[in-house]
Order: sequence, then structure tokens, then C-alpha cells
Amino acid sequence: MGVEVYLFDEVPKGSITKNALGGKGYGLVEMTQLDLPVPLGIVVTTRMCNDFFKNDKRIWPELKAAILKKVETLEKRVGKKFDDMDNPLLVSVRSGSPLSMPGMMDTVLNLGINDKITEALAKKTRDQRFAYDTYRRFIQLFGKIVMGIDGAKFDKILEQVKEEHGAKTDIEVKADGWKEVVKRYKALVKKEAGKDFPQDPIEQLLMAVGAVFNSWWNPRAAAYRKIYKIPDSLGTAVNIMMMVYGNFDDRSGTGVAFTRNPSTGEKELYGEFLMRAQGEDVVAGIRTPLPLNKLKGQLPEAYKELARIMGILEKHFRDMQDIEFTIEGGKLYMLQTRTGKRTAAAAVKIAIDMENEGMIKRQEAVLRVEPDQLQRLLYKQIDPKAKMTPIAKGLQASPGAAVGKVMFTVEEVQQAKEKGEKVILVRPETTPEDIAGIAASDGVLTSRGGMTSHAAVVTRGMGKPCIVGAEGISVSVEKRMFNVDGKQIRKGDTITIDGGSGLVYTGEMPLVEHGINAQVATILKWADGYRRLGVRANADTPTMAAKARENGATGIGLDRTERMFNAPERLALVQKMILADSMGERQKYLDLLKPHQKGDFVGIFKVMEGLPVTIRLLDMPLHEFLPKMEEILPQVVELRLAGKNKEDLREKERVLKRVMELREQNPMMGQRGVRLALVHAEIYRMQVSAIFEAAAELMRKGEKAPEIEIMISQVEGAEELRKAREIVEEEASKVMKAQGVKLNYKVGTMIETPRAALTGAEIAKYADFFSFGTNDLTQATFAFSRDDVEAKFIPFYIENKVLDSNPFETLDWNGVGRLVMMCAAEGKKANPKLKVGICGEHGGDPKSIEFFNTTELDYVSCSPYRVPVAKLAAAQAELRKSHAGSSSV
Repeated sequence: MGVEVYLFDEVPKGSITKNALGGKGYGLVEMTQLDLPVPLGIVVTTRMCNDFFKNDKRIWPELKAAILKKVETLEKRVGKKFDDMDNPLLVSVRSGSPLSMPGMMDTVLNLGINDKITEALAKKTRDQRFAYDTYRRFIQLFGKIVMGIDGAKFDKILEQVKEEHGAKTDIEVKADGWKEVVKRYKALVKKEAGKDFPQDPIEQLLMAVGAVFNSWWNPRAAAYRKIYKIPDSLGTAVNIMMMVYGNFDDRSGTGVAFTRNPSTGEKELYGEFLMRAQGEDVVAGIRTPLPLNKLKGQLPEAYKELARIMGILEKHFRDMQDIEFTIEGGKLYMLQTRTGKRTAAAAVKIAIDMENEGMIKRQEAVLRVEPDQLQRLLYKQIDPKAKMTPIAKGLQASPGAAVGKVMFTVEEVQQAKEKGEKVILVRPETTPEDIAGIAASDGVLTSRGGMTSHAAVVTRGMGKPCIVGAEGISVSVEKRMFNVDGKQIRKGDTITIDGGSGLVYTGEMPLVEHGINAQVATILKWADGYRRLGVRANADTPTMAAKARENGATGIGLDRTERMFNAPERLALVQKMILADSMGERQKYLDLLKPHQKGDFVGIFKVMEGLPVTIRLLDMPLHEFLPKMEEILPQVVELRLAGKNKEDLREKERVLKRVMELREQNPMMGQRGVRLALVHAEIYRMQVSAIFEAAAELMRKGEKAPEIEIMISQVEGAEELRKAREIVEEEASKVMKAQGVKLNYKVGTMIETPRAALTGAEIAKYADFFSFGTNDLTQATFAFSRDDVEAKFIPFYIENKVLDSNPFETLDWNGVGRLVMMCAAEGKKANPKLKVGICGEHGGDPKSIEFFNTTELDYVSCSPYRVPVAKLAAAQAELRKSHAGSSSV
């Protein structure tokens, strides 16, 4: 096996990619090349991680030799050596994925320290407290991460010693206290591992490198990759870097900083720091850090240098940077820079501001905002009209409001979500192990931690409401409760959190939707200038149509008329129509239903003001409007046994008979859609009449005539559509003649059967448009019943790599996608005027939209709430296609 191990300043500019160096290593190499104050170090590439797993999780001789050779060079360069009593070298060993995975993998600090080096360090620095604090930190991290000892056991010892020494915080522990902690930690290691804590720095280093590689597959990292769809094949790099000490003296500290505010996007230096601390203290949230601006008063020269460097880094990387720094004895060192996680609001503002500042082009600004971030900007917020007194206040870590039941562990959150419950995860602070619980929760509340703590960073990235550092609450995970001002909130109680204000409320506060603001409107306007695909909405009511227009839809791509039939005040009429014994009786009830249908269409057409409206005529099988057999049969049996209510019995028996006549073994493939239309043309005639009478009414009132598109579903071939089209055209002509109007309209079909997709060229002869119903097309292509497979085996298939993703959420490019591409192309070849769209749920999925943009589709249609997402995704798909391989955007 070849090896790839480099000193930071050995990597030639542009010769090795971020994928090879990992995000952390890439940032350190770039900062080194910018001549910024970076401790000298070594990067072991991501390929070595993948080779490590191929080699049975062992460091092979060549890799060991390469690492030790670079360590030897490092020792010579810095004038320090491992295990040297006069000038001991201590290093950190850090992970680094190519794509940011904050806190998900492992880091070991202070490696190289042992019993004798601790004494040497104490003598050299004349500070026993610093030396033993450094040693206990190393034993704790190494013992937990490398030797697999339960971290809670170390925490318990630490709390015991602090209590014995009368110390409330770590910083109050004196040298004797740390000596006692070290003694007990070593005894714990001996007991748990069955051997003494390793004293040889080389042994420590190789064990730590292996542990960091292994952390690529720890449960939290695997869960994070699954959530963010990060490929498992990337691997992690390992960075071995000379230690600098934020816990060295009163002029030392450590912090995390952002070149812009990651919550709001404001152009300001933002971050937090702790004096006499190491980096883990800040991100773990164990101590509440100070805001970065206070560093200016404590160490003004270091603050000035940090501000200068942050400006350099943002200009160099042309994006907001997330920076880790340490100050040792007043001197600043840079330990990391990466593109910073940010809230949706911040992402939009930063993209617009950087375009206005000339830092990035407009195309790049559009590409900078993730489509799903726009969805988060339509966060629910607490209704301003609601009057309720908050019980606590913390830091506004991630905006949005959430209501849910209080849960204290990952397992509790996951179990509650499986039941469909809303959940707020409450913890003293979160750790990377909590990632699955955070992902499943609706919001997070912690009593400790700051704006750069684990909970804050992760929830901002996920777009979940979060409050951290709510110090007024006291959380007891063991007792499953938290106290605030004498009030106890227990597991299962409902609370409301407002991540925008940092306020916590008991009970369920009313929430309202947040509309599109000026900045989102700007990004969407820019996106409209680049996208090719039109974006419509699936809407069945005037209210939904209004929301669609508010969010920028250019028409309705799917109006499902069976939703109108299901309205409670109409269901009785529908059932009577189905139960009718004669055509005359059936027509009577259809005539009673028609005014309701007409009223629905008037409302929708009025809202859409002349924009296209695609109306799918009745698709559902008739039996789905009737009671289920398992409901009606027991009622009939009970009435027969009672021997009473004979009239009621006769009616129930009549319903049961019709239910059994219409019952189907596989309703998805039964008499629905066009099959219903051809057998029961009277139903479709009523619907078409209602549609055209509604349009005529609006025209007579001087309002804009709608662009009517009548859609026939479940077509399998050309002859079906030809006959169904005749029914529509006959009824449309009849109504227009009676109403004295001329309306332009189209008749088309939903392509949702594989045979229809395969015979698109023939069907196109009788269609003005195609609209792909990718939900049913996916079911038919995979032979999957969605209602069954999503619960039974889709998660297993994804977990075991049988499928890359759920095909009902993201389009299957190779199978279903191929049918879509072929049908669209052949349909347009046969009928150049054919309009083609998609109205399945995939119409709002960014990855699916990327595929649709490569086909001959003209538009996508999705939920009204996903319209902004679809518009941005369509623009990004076109920009990526147009600028493939270009570095200009």
C-alpha cells in the first residue's frame, strides 16, 4: 500500500484536493501557505483511512514508518521531542472529513504527556496546576476515545474531586486537586482496561491515529452522514499538530469565531472564548464562554491580530469562515478554518451581501443558498397575539418556534417520534452522541453552553429551533425532569421554545407561518433569472391556491377533484350517487353535487387570475367513498341478531352489497381514473360541466379566463385517452354553446403507468400535455406498495445499501427517471406542441429537480409550501448544468 503523509508546509499549492486533505487539513495547509500563525503539523490523507479499513483496521508498516519520519522532521523543526525532559513535544490528533461533520469524530489533545513529562512540564513552567490539568485532560480523552472507557466514569471522578476540594468549576481546582484526579483516572484505566495507562508517546500516537480513523464509523458519525447524505466512502484525514495551550496561564485562552454572525448573517466578528481553557471546553458547553468582543478588553493585541486574520481568511475563501483559535501566553495561533454552518436567514443574507460587496458573482450567490434552507425560512413562529409569561430565557442558538413533549434521552425522543409525537430534547448540554436525538426532535433546549456549543452548531445546520445556556433551569436527566423557579417540568410535559427570542414557555403556544421576506424575495428573483423549469403548485382549494401564488407559483399543476368529493357536507351525496339503482337516480345526485364542484372551481380560478390550472378528474375508485367492509359487516350482523330496526337493516344491507360489488383486491390497479371515466362517463361529464360553467361565470363578470387543463389519470394507452378526450370535448362544447362563451382549454394525461411511459409517442397524438405522476409511477415500476414498503423494509434497504435513498422521496434516476426521460422525448417528437410536467411529490425535491432539468420537462409542480424550494433548486440545476466544470460560479 502506498502512503500519503505530509507536513502542512510540504503540500504544493493546488496539487492535493480538499477530498484528500479533509476539511481541517485543507484549512490548515491553506493558512500555512498564507503565512498565518499555524502550529506546525502533519496531515495523513483520507485515502489512508480507507486503506486502514481495508487492512483490517491496522496501521501497516509503511504508514507507521511515514508518520514517524514526519514526526522526526517536526521535532527537528520545532526544537522539541517526544519524551524529552528538557523540551517535550506534545501534539493533538484530530479528525477531518472532506465535508464538515462538526463534533462527529474524535480528537485527542495533549498527546505525548506521561508521568515523567508531567513533572518536567511542571518544572519547566513552574506551574504544577497547568501540568497536571494537561495530564488529566489527556488521560480522560485518550481513555474514552482510544481505550473505549465510559466517559461518564471519568466525569464522576472529576465531580467527586471538585466537591472534595470545594470547587464549583474546573478553573477553581488547584494543583493538588488535579494530582488527585490523575491518580484516580489512572486507577480507573487499570481497572477498566486491565493494563496501565500507556507511557510511550509513540505508542500513544499510533493508537490515537487508529482511533481517529475508527471514529469515521462511530454511531454518531454514521448517523450524521445518513442525515446529511454524506458518502461513507470519503473517509477522514488525521491531523497531527503541535500543541499550544489555552490553559497555560492567565494570558491564555481558546475560542471559536465566525467572520460573520452565523445566526443573522450580519457582517461582524462573532464568537466566544474561555480563558485558561482548551478547545473542548468551549464546544462541549460545560462552561459558559464569554462573547468574543470581551477579548478586546482582556487581550487587545491578540484580538486585533485575530480580527486581521479573520478578514484575510474570509477574503481568501470568499465565504463566511468558522475559526478555532488558541492564545498561549498572549500569542495567537490558528487551529482551524472552515466554511461556517449558518442559519437559513444568515445564508440568504450572507449570499446577498457578498454579491453586493463584489466578493462573489450573482450566480454563485444563488448557488450558495441550499434549497431546503428556504423552507426553514418559512419557520413557524409564536403567534404575536398570544399572551403567555415565559418560564426561562436562554441564548437564541437557532431560530424558529417548536412545541413538543419534553424528553431527556435520545432513545426517548426516537420512541416518541415513532408514535408521531412532537418532541423537545432537553439536556444539560448535548454531545456528539446525541446527534440522532437532535435529528429526530422538533427542537432542543439546554441549560448550559454558548452560541458555539455543540447544540447550537448542529441545530443551526439542521434548521431546528434551539435555546442553549438557559441557566435558570436545572436539568436532571436521571430524574427525567427540570426545575425552574420551583416549578417542575417532567418527561412528557408539553413546552414551547422560541429559538428567535430564547424564551421557554409551558404548554402549547399557538404558532403561525412566517411569510417570504425581502431578502428571500431577492434570492428568488435572482433565481428566476437563471432557471429553465417552470414551477407550479399542487392545490385543491382556493386557500391552497392563494398560498401557492404568494410563494411564487406560476400555475396549478395538480388540482385533485376527489379531495372536493371527500368534503364532509358532500360525502353523503357522493355515497347516494354510488348506491343509486338507476342512471336517473345517479344523475339526480350528480346534479346536486355539481354546484359544489362549480363553486370550488370558481374560487380557484378567481385566485389564479388567468394562470394555468390543471384539473385531474376523479381518480379514486368509487368504493373508497363508501364505508369499509370490515366496518359495515359487523353492523349488519348485529342488526340481524337483534331483529329490530328492519328499515335500518335493509339500508345497511344495501350498502354492504354495493361495497362487496365494488371491492377490489388491489385498488391501486383497479377501476379508477380513466377506467372509471369510460364505464361511468356521467361522473366525468358532471365534472367537466362544472369546470366550464365556473370559467364562463368568471368571464361574464369581466374577470380573467383561466387556462383550463383537463387531466385524465391512469391511462395505459392511446385508445383510452382518445375515448376519454371525446367525453371531455363533447361536454365542453355543450357547455360553451349553452353559456355563449369560447374558452381555450387543453386535454392531457397523467403518465403514471409504465406502459403509458413506454407508449408516450402514441398517447401524445391525443394529448396536449403530459404530467408525470411519479408517486404511482414509482410504485408500478418498483412493484412497491408505498403504504407497506416504507414501514416494512425501505429503512432496512437504505441501511444495508440495497437502495441509496427512498425512491418515493427522491426520484430513481436509473429506472423511473429513464421512463420519464424517454417518454418526454418521444412524446414531444410525436407532438412538438406537447407540454410536459411532473406533479408527484418529487416535484419539490431538489435532487429530483436536478434530474428533471436534464430532461425535456417544461415544469415541476409541488406543495405550495415547497414552491420557493423548487424555484431555487431549478435555478441551481440549470446553473450547474450550464457551468459544469467551470470554477466561475
